[in-house]
Amino acid sequence: MEKNRGSMATMIDIAQPVVKKIGALADELGVEAYVVGGYVRDALLGKVVNDIDILVIGSGIDFAKAVAERFGKHKVVLYEKFGTAMMTLQDCKIEFVGARKESYSRDSRNPVVETGTLYDDLSRRDFTVNALAAGINAAAWGSVTDHFHGVEDLALGVLRTPLDPLQTFDDDPLRIMRAVRFASKLGFTIEPETLTAIPPMASRLSIISQERITDEFMKIMMSSRPSVGLRLLHETGIMKIIFPEVADLAGVDQRKDFHHKDVFLHTCIVVDNVASVTENVYLRLAALLHDIAKPKTKKFYEGVGWTFHGHEELGARMVTHIFRRFKLPMDQLPFVEKLVRLHLRPIALVDEGVTDSAVRRLLFDAGEAIDDLMALCRADITSKNPKLVVKYTDNYDRVLDKMKEVEEKDRMRAFQPPVRGEEIMAVCDIPPGKLVGILKTKIENAILDGEIPNEHDPAMAFLLSIKEEIIRNYMP
Repeated sequence: MEKNRGSMATMIDIAQPVVKKIGALADELGVEAYVVGGYVRDALLGKVVNDIDILVIGSGIDFAKAVAERFGKHKVVLYEKFGTAMMTLQDCKIEFVGARKESYSRDSRNPVVETGTLYDDLSRRDFTVNALAAGINAAAWGSVTDHFHGVEDLALGVLRTPLDPLQTFDDDPLRIMRAVRFASKLGFTIEPETLTAIPPMASRLSIISQERITDEFMKIMMSSRPSVGLRLLHETGIMKIIFPEVADLAGVDQRKDFHHKDVFLHTCIVVDNVASVTENVYLRLAALLHDIAKPKTKKFYEGVGWTFHGHEELGARMVTHIFRRFKLPMDQLPFVEKLVRLHLRPIALVDEGVTDSAVRRLLFDAGEAIDDLMALCRADITSKNPKLVVKYTDNYDRVLDKMKEVEEKDRMRAFQPPVRGEEIMAVCDIPPGKLVGILKTKIENAILDGEIPNEHDPAMAFLLSIKEEIIRNYMP
């Protein structure tokens, strides 16, 4: 791989006025200063971002303290060990660092840091498109330093490492995940030598904390087309290490005239379909996990073919373990679990004749997630047969029409029983406990089955009609 191919005469427009003021202070103090990395990359891509990395030749912490004093800032976060400082100025999050060179031990991604030159600092970065610096001193304002031809790689949409990729990934294995994330987020290709270096280094991810891996993975899931990153993770062997349940979705088995489609490729399409209509990363995650239990439930029946009975229920139960391992926020677990569990229910309603009772129960079980559930179900239509696509789409339209009809009539969205637990205890003269839940469930089922309307008085009358028998049967 050709390295250090020279610089290109490139300028960027530094949009934030606060950077101009920081540059003026650098001139006053005789400090050589630059904006670096992702800020320069995004400026060249025409993006305005407010996360700014400023590199100085010398002490980043000393310069940050001088900036804080000039701007009257008292809240500065210092990382003395790594020579960095962070503060917020005029709605911009700014990190200051001194130019440095790094060395790594094989059992940690935390570097040993030494003072270095601008070249040293840019050469240690992950990719050439991030190994860019632009001056903020008046004499060099906006002028880009590009030792590794990152501007050209940016124009070509190519990711390559400034130095040997094996060494780059060995030093900091998280860069492997970052390569996939940038390829997915920016729509770039990973150049062959860099891509080839990933599989032999993938096992090095074992020294990376789960939080870091999860952060990169969720950023991949937030790409406009997450399938780009998901396929790269699979093809490079990373998926088998960080998410074996998803890796196991790949492959097609065939017996006689029966085969099933590659569930991994199908899932990639579903995730992209969902990503085209929402930025809710947990809805996208539900799309990734909706068939997660198919490998565990796959069976072949002569004359019938491949089946995956119960994969939605088993899959829902697998979600908890995945959330815990990935250290995802547990308050999002019920939402993802619910969508995985219910993703087959809407289409099943068509086979049942789309009855009011079945629709009520779906609305009740889905609750506030019903719109997201229907979005997932529509995204799950990945057939290449146009007639089947029309058929399934028409079926979902029928279900939606029926849902609207039932919703208007029975007010089932965010359903709450019209008779609350306190009323049940008062009317039945019983204490809090399991019996209250039994009576409440009886009322809910009567409403869902259409025996009584979703109104207080009919529900109370129903309670009065059943309470004595239920209490008598419950009592020892």
